[in-house]
Amino acid sequence: MKSFDIFEETKSALSANKARSSLTILGIVIGIGSVITMLSIGQGAQSSIQSSIQSIGSNMITVSNGAQRGPGTFVSTGRGSAKSLTLADAQAIADQVNNIKAVSPEVSGRYQVTAKGQNTNTQVTGVASDYAVVRNIEIDSGNFITDQNNQNLAKVAVLGPSTRDDLFGEGADVIGQTVRINKMEFKIIGVTESKGGSGFGSQDDAIYIPLNTATRYFTGDDYLSNISVSAQDADSTSVVQQDITNLLLDRHHISDPTLADFNTMNQADIANAASSVASTFTILLGAVAGISLVVGGIGIMNMMLTTVTERTREIGLRKAIGAKRKDISSQFLIEAVALTFIGGLLGIIIGFSASWGITLLGLIQTTVSLSSILLAFGVSAAIGIIFGYYPATRAAKLNPIEALRYE
Repeated sequence: MKSFDIFEETKSALSANKARSSLTILGIVIGIGSVITMLSIGQGAQSSIQSSIQSIGSNMITVSNGAQRGPGTFVSTGRGSAKSLTLADAQAIADQVNNIKAVSPEVSGRYQVTAKGQNTNTQVTGVASDYAVVRNIEIDSGNFITDQNNQNLAKVAVLGPSTRDDLFGEGADVIGQTVRINKMEFKIIGVTESKGGSGFGSQDDAIYIPLNTATRYFTGDDYLSNISVSAQDADSTSVVQQDITNLLLDRHHISDPTLADFNTMNQADIANAASSVASTFTILLGAVAGISLVVGGIGIMNMMLTTVTERTREIGLRKAIGAKRKDISSQFLIEAVALTFIGGLLGIIIGFSASWGITLLGLIQTTVSLSSILLAFGVSAAIGIIFGYYPATRAAKLNPIEALRYE
């Protein structure tokens, strides 16, 4: 058969029962649209997580209290949350480890904060001036914590934009106003620029105060919550991390690294762990949506088997006048593929539109990639071939004499 003849036959066959063809196509549309939408949500979540991690700081290494956890190790009772890091450790890292851009000792905790009758529970972090360098903090208005603020034990605070909005209203001018933290008044000297995102300790929902002020009035000791270190470049991050580990093991008089009373983690470790979780999440979403594609494929097979039964006499007549098996099987296979092709095209449009709508409504950031579109389209074509093969083969094997007798 010529290509034009096949096209005309396919068009005529699908148009003969428009309602049945439309419902069959709808199954594929829903399946393809669901796959693209679910994959876009998963990929968008992965991109958002990666962006949030990168916004925390450049080439950052975090040293925190507690035992290191690795293969074959365990955490002794009570030692996982023990305080072990001191300001002297932070100073030693700054003085003795090479390829470091900045070191930021920190103490942090959640406190109830009030201002003008409003209150919020947020993270309050005691920091030095280098915190802004390590964590990529930019100031929207006012100033950040200075070395002089720390020397003078000043009761000053820098607010994240979300905290400002919660306490004073969106976009309010708060420089010079006061907030009460742990029943003590702090004068606001600055507001940071918004970084967006959530999770991993959003820097928009935070308050920063001088480190020495925090240790004097809040913690009451010289121990730190963690030490953040910014390496000079990405290539030196792993080396700097190992040098910090060796230095602190020596300072804490620990000979066995598995018994360390601290642990270190760099951004690559965090990003890899987050990417692994997000990838699993994306695969799960895609697999769930893929079930609807299988259902759509079964619908195509059901329709094609019904069509073969209805057109038994037509098949017998074609064979009687010389049509070969491959002509019959090709005709029915092309009809099945045409159904999935139309459904796949509409599904891509709907999936893309749904993903765009989700982002537009601000529900979650989605990312539609070319690979997900090609995957969905490829799967739809495969479904047409796989689920259309059996009906096409069955039609081709019909005995022409028996087919002509069929009522």
